[in-house]
Amino acid sequence: MSSATTPPARLSNEDMVRLVETLQGADSVELKLTVPEPNQRSAVAALELDPLDAQIRQVFFFDTPDLALDAAGVVVRARRIQGKGGDSIVKLRPVVPSELDEDLRLSKSFRVEVDALPGGFVCSGTLKGTPDPDDVLRAAKGELALHKLFSKEQRALYAAHAPEGVGLDDLVVLGPIFVLKLRFEPPGLDRRLVAEIWIYPDGSRILELSTRCETSEAFQAAVLTRAYLTERGIELSGEQETKTRKALEFFARELKEAKP
Repeated sequence: MSSATTPPARLSNEDMVRLVETLQGADSVELKLTVPEPNQRSAVAALELDPLDAQIRQVFFFDTPDLALDAAGVVVRARRIQGKGGDSIVKLRPVVPSELDEDLRLSKSFRVEVDALPGGFVCSGTLKGTPDPDDVLRAAKGELALHKLFSKEQRALYAAHAPEGVGLDDLVVLGPIFVLKLRFEPPGLDRRLVAEIWIYPDGSRILELSTRCETSEAFQAAVLTRAYLTERGIELSGEQETKTRKALEFFARELKEAKP
């Protein structure tokens, strides 16, 4: 299993060619940057972020104790979102857009997106559902079967890609994680940014800054956003941590340590 932390690096020429090809088949791009923990307070101050403007989210992941879904490139998650309700996803990662099933590609609930971080990128396909937020909490408590959080379409996608013999109701709850999400439009940058602070049970945090754009404007958006953050002293060369991977590894380790 790879680490939750990956060192920043420059994309090779081969990676750049592969990125351009991937963008052609994607619906959108999300440019992401995680700020190292020692630099998070200064970044929040530099961007003048007000935590009282943030939306509260509670995030639950579902996998086997040994993260068999993660190894198979499948992510299963549900959230409770302040002021919005709940949602659930079955995500495939990585995917090659041109190799996806045509019916799945035409689904209004399915989206292909490229996540680009300093030094790397990954393309994923996400099928979204909208369970009741109370059901999300009940499922997390073991009072409701997990499969009830997912639509028929989501269950079919899961069955097609999950390891053999691992049903939705066989999964364990990994979470929750407390998240603060803040959308803002900084002066001097003609695009909206999103700041997310993921707070893990041990007190550690991930601060992620991101912006979503059309595939045709990905490179221009990356240059402009990078320049804006650099001018404000935001650390761009720190190690990059992915929120999902850190969450999965954190709770899997917690489960392992809890065994007698």
